[in-house]
Order: sequence, then C-alpha cells, then structure tokens
Amino acid sequence: MARRPLPRILSSGSAQIARSREIARTAADSATDVLHPLITVSRGLRKLAASARAKWAATPKERRGPTLLLVAACVLVVALMPYGPLLALVTLMAAAAWRGRERPVVKTGPDDAEIARLKGLYEALVPYFSVADDPAPLFAHGGDWSGAFTEYAFDEDGRPTRLKIAYPPYFTDGEPAARARIEQLLHAKSGRGREYRFDWDEEGNRLDMSVLPALPTTIAAQRFVTVPGETVLGFTDADAVQRTVPVVAADGTEDAPAVIWRTGPRSTEPHLLVVGQPGSGTTSLLRSIALQALPHGDVLVVEGGGTGEYACLTGRDGVLAVECGLSGALASLEWAAHETERRLIAANRARQEGRPAPEDTRRPLWILLDRPGVLGDLAAADGRPDPQELLQVPLRHGRAAQVTVVVAEQFDSADTLSEAVRSHTRARIVLGPAAPDQIAAVLGTEPHTTPTPQVPAGRGYARLGSGPVLRLQVPATPDPYDDATSDAHRQAVLELLPERRAETTMEIETITVKSPEPAPRAEPAPAPRAEPDPGPAPLHAPVPAEG
Repeated sequence: MARRPLPRILSSGSAQIARSREIARTAADSATDVLHPLITVSRGLRKLAASARAKWAATPKERRGPTLLLVAACVLVVALMPYGPLLALVTLMAAAAWRGRERPVVKTGPDDAEIARLKGLYEALVPYFSVADDPAPLFAHGGDWSGAFTEYAFDEDGRPTRLKIAYPPYFTDGEPAARARIEQLLHAKSGRGREYRFDWDEEGNRLDMSVLPALPTTIAAQRFVTVPGETVLGFTDADAVQRTVPVVAADGTEDAPAVIWRTGPRSTEPHLLVVGQPGSGTTSLLRSIALQALPHGDVLVVEGGGTGEYACLTGRDGVLAVECGLSGALASLEWAAHETERRLIAANRARQEGRPAPEDTRRPLWILLDRPGVLGDLAAADGRPDPQELLQVPLRHGRAAQVTVVVAEQFDSADTLSEAVRSHTRARIVLGPAAPDQIAAVLGTEPHTTPTPQVPAGRGYARLGSGPVLRLQVPATPDPYDDATSDAHRQAVLELLPERRAETTMEIETITVKSPEPAPRAEPAPAPRAEPDPGPAPLHAPVPAEG
C-alpha cells in the first residue's frame, strides 16, 4: 500500500507556528503599550473599590446610616453644580491613575543569600570577639548577627562591599597582630581579588570595612600643574589627599587626587627610595620623575641594569649623563659628591659675605640611580668601591645643596642597599604585588588596605616621611623606543623630552674642571653640620654598620 504524503500544513507547520507566535507576541506587546493607561486606571479603580469596601466594613453599624446620608448629600451637591459630574469623573480617574501606578520595589533588608553570608561572617568572628567569662556576649555561636553588624552593603554578586562591625571593648585592638587576624579573616570570607580598607575606631569599638575601587590607569605622562620643587609621584584615592591636579585622561580632562612630593631646602623628605618587583613600574616612575625635573634642573642618570631604559634621555638639554657601565657610574657619582661639596662651600661663603647664594648652586640637581645592587656586585668582583658609598655626601647634605637622590631597587636585592640609603631616604614607594610584611619593611608600617596578588604596572603604596600610607598609581611613562609601547604613550613621552644638544656627549671631567677650587686650608670653610635623623629607617633589613 503506497504511503500518502503528509498535508502541506503539517510539513511546514513548525515554521508557521513559530512565525504566528512571534506575530502574536508583537501584537500583545503593542496592545499592552496602547492600553497601558486603561490598565493603570482599571487597577486604580479596583484598589479604590477595595479600600472603600474595607472602610465600610470597619465602620460601626450605628454610624453607617449617617455616613450614607452624608455621601448622598455630597453626590446631590455635585450633581447640581455646573460641570459637577464631569469634574467628579475627572477627579475619580485621576485618583484611580495615581493609585494604580506601578511603584518600584524598595528593598528594605537583605535577602536570604545575604543573610546567610552575614551569618557566616558572624560565626567566623565568634572565636576572636568572645570570651568564656562574658555574661552577655555580643558574639556567640547561634547569636543574633544584627546587633554586631550595624551597617552593610552588597554588590550585584552578593558579596559585601561595606560592613560596619561593633566588637566588645575587651578585644585587643591596639595590637597589630590581633587586628591583622581579623582583617585576614574578613578578607578571606568576603571575597578575594578585591582591595579592602579597614578603619579601626578604637575609641568607639567599631571596625569599618569597605571595598576600594581600582585606581585609574588611563593617566599617562604629561605636563602637570605644579610649581618648581613639586613632583607628582602618582595618583591615589580622593579622600586620602587634599589636593587635586588637572590631568588629561583617556576619557577627557578631570581633576585627579595626586601624591605630590616636595623637595628643596625646606623639604622634610629630600630623597626617595623605590622598591618593587620586576616589571612593577619602578623604571617608569624614575623616567616620570626625570621628565618633571628637567624643566627646572639638571638630571644625572645611573642605570645598573644596563637595559637601555633611559636611552631617550641621552643628549637632551639638562641631562648631564646617562651611565650604564661601572666606570662611568663611579665617575659620575664621584663628580656628584664633589659637586655637592662645591655647592655647600660656595653657599656657605656667600652667606658669610652677606650675599645670596650663586645661581649655579640654586639650580636643582637630580641623581637617579636604578638598580645599584647590580653595580655593587660588579664593583665587588672588580675590586672597586661600591657606588653607593659615593652617595653618602649627596644624601647627607643634598637638601642644603639642592641635590635630590632617587634610588630604585628590586625586592630580591633590597638587602644590598647601604645604611646611608636606608637612613636618608624617608620618602618611600613600593610597587607591584607584595606581602604585607614586605610593604611594612620598606614603608615602616603596614597599609590599611589588603594588597591584591594581581596588580597593573605602576600600582603600589607610597609614604612620605611619617605620614599615612597611600595607595598609588604611577602615570604611564614607558620607554618611547620600545616596540611594545603604544603610539599614544610614545607621543606623550616624546613631547615632554627637551631638545637635543648640539654635542651629544658630555665628559664628566669637563664639568669637574669648571668647579672652583675648595677654600684654602688656612681659612677652611666651616663644615656643614649633619642633619639629625628624624627617626629610624623603616626598612628593617639587618646591614653592617659603616666605617
């Protein structure tokens, strides 16, 4: 028996059914948009009728008669008024539309998932915030978490973004170890990969935990609005500093909170130490400092790594030398020490004679030393002195002689830093991922935030003297001769470079000849008094004493 073909309506029915459903859905959406006012008014009339029925049911029986009489009198008055029924209808429709409008749902408390997370945090804190002798413990297993967590907020993923905790007064919040345990616990339980800030109110027994937004990485090298003697090290949180500078970012011009380092005779932190991991942006920071210092001073660069990261500065106006070898580095640093002494003697002689200091002693001199540990190893292998020994005079007397020293080193070679570098560099910066104890060894104290394991280049922490620890994002200042540099960043750096000199080479001996001879021994100029150290160096690595 031959099979009969299926009807055409069955063979092509699936496509037609899908098309019909789409047409019906579109028609329903259009009808809903058109009939939305009518639906709103109908919903409002239903709510008004329900309210009137509820009020009538709540009215006592002895008052229902007078109420009906009053309503009838009002209806009669409205009916007899000119345009009364029309006004009554318009008023009723307006009231129905207002009552039937869709109101957004206001969240009045945490949902079930957020309550479960808060309970988990509460139970995790019980062993740290409770003792057995407490008659009314604030933290107890199975207790009420609402009394301990006074404020809280969550993100879209249900992770807490802010948490205000009330803890008992007997908790040892003055001990750094006890506070570190609480911070580590909250960091692990609230979600890793984010940077948290912990503000301890020891007087009120309150702990405020908040999630910090990532610092912007869209600010590149540019001419910042500063005065001579001010250097923009990077940018931080808006509530951490009181000064902002206008910058040009990727999304336009804005005012960014800047970490400004002040140098000169009145500076309390005349020298800077930068420590970081490989690829963390220490060289980029030194390059940014050099570009900001060149319009007002002279720069001497000594690169221990020998990678040519400062080749763009070679032969530029204001750049005295860019040395990568051991012999050139020793000669340059020896000249810098003699230049510092010459400036001190000339300024002291001018003060004794009642004259202002000479102009050449007031022009700032910047000594940028990158990776001195490598040069120290080469010098030790060759039987020559460590280049850091030549920095003692510029470090001790650089503030009075307008000489600023910036040293950059990596964590694996931080123990090679000399005692003079550790003692006189009171402005400190840590870049790249680092453990809290590593940050505390450099800055002298731990930051109030939790470092993340993955950070972009130029991200870290800064501390100027005994001030607070600030988050820092260094402006992008890459090597313009590097092929991996973007065109925008390359052009930004090239625009800041000074013009090249007619002679691309400058011998250190030529500068030494121009220096005047020191004062005769018969009438020696009084030696500059060494400035007292304001405090112990925060870098706590044991090193042998000098001398």
